Amino acid sequence: MAEIIRSVKGTRDFYPDQMAFRTWLYNHLRLVAERYGYQEWEAPILETLELYAAKSGDELVKEQAFVFEDRGGSLVALRPELTPSLARMVAQHRQQLNLPLRWWSFGPFWRYERPQKGRAREFFQWNVDLLGSTSLNADAEVASVAASLLSSIGLTPDEVVIRVNSRQFMELRVAEIGITKDFQPAAFRLIDRVDKLAQSKWLDYGQRLGLSYSQLTALIEMLDDTDQWRDSEELCEFFQITEYMGTKEWFEFDPRIVRGLDYYTGVVYEARDRFAKHRAILGGGRYDNLVSEVGGDPISGTGFAMGDVVIQLIAQEFEVIPDINPCRTQILVTLFGDESIVQSNNIASELRQNDLRVEVYPDVVKLKSQLRYADRQGIPIVIVLGPDEIESGEVSIKQLATGEQSNIALASLIPTVRKILETEYSP
Repeated sequence: MAEIIRSVKGTRDFYPDQMAFRTWLYNHLRLVAERYGYQEWEAPILETLELYAAKSGDELVKEQAFVFEDRGGSLVALRPELTPSLARMVAQHRQQLNLPLRWWSFGPFWRYERPQKGRAREFFQWNVDLLGSTSLNADAEVASVAASLLSSIGLTPDEVVIRVNSRQFMELRVAEIGITKDFQPAAFRLIDRVDKLAQSKWLDYGQRLGLSYSQLTALIEMLDDTDQWRDSEELCEFFQITEYMGTKEWFEFDPRIVRGLDYYTGVVYEARDRFAKHRAILGGGRYDNLVSEVGGDPISGTGFAMGDVVIQLIAQEFEVIPDINPCRTQILVTLFGDESIVQSNNIASELRQNDLRVEVYPDVVKLKSQLRYADRQGIPIVIVLGPDEIESGEVSIKQLATGEQSNIALASLIPTVRKILETEYSP
């Protein structure tokens, strides 16, 4: 026997049960986004490396992106994030687009990271963005979409918190401790890693970035001040608006949240479980300069992204995922022999034309085997069509959950099946 070829490291196989979770999550994402008036869109999976080099940040481009040279000699990348593609598409068709834009997307992304719990090289990501508004109302709305999704799938603020900060406010604070503008990007990368590195390694990393020991100790002291947000009109207004929107209980200030990507300019946030057992569930913020930096007119934007890996771990941990049967089939029609192929398929066709989900067992095997298959698949109704039923113009309906079985006239099949499904198996 030939050796089984393995999948690429860091990618995931989605068998029907895993796909059922992804579909369940997607349905919640879509419903929440549409409640806020957002429209679904998509971008190419491949983009030029130049697009990400423009503003995604050195770490993402040099260390995490899947980059290769195509047959024409151009450097391209499997998309590691979506915001640069969004900026490019808006820049290309700015005159045809009606601002403000409310767009959302859910699709695959790739980052060359070390696979571990909560992290895969291939992942699906929900992106929600609002472009064309500079108001804090827009920031609060997008962040509230994130909070609404968490609530929609059954999580609570006691289990998950969205931690908020402002890049603008942090620029002022780090300047106050003597970190000049040239060193601020390095300072933000350092702040972004404060919870990811031991303090000794964090201090070493900061000194390698060019910060002095006194600046680093002042930075640590500043990051311990959880009341400083009251000095920021921007953050005070943001929290006030979330109260109007009915989502304030999800949000808290955290000076350590700055986000690692270089294009953020205002309010930024990350969602995490309260017990800090997992990586960030989602993250986002304001990016006022990104569209202009890929060649378009200046357009303000705000948005967030949420991967499917961590949110699945969180949902499992807090037991909010319902019992999802990947099999959506409602009815199995049996097959008894060549003489029943015509009748079985005719009945199945009629049921499908009435919007019912139906399988015909493909092989002639014992009835016991066909019933066992239906039971394992979670199919609630089996229509038995053997020689006796064909001769009498009847069918036998068996409900697997109860074992109840009855013969009915073929003409009564549709209303009878509908009544059983509505009475016994409706959600």
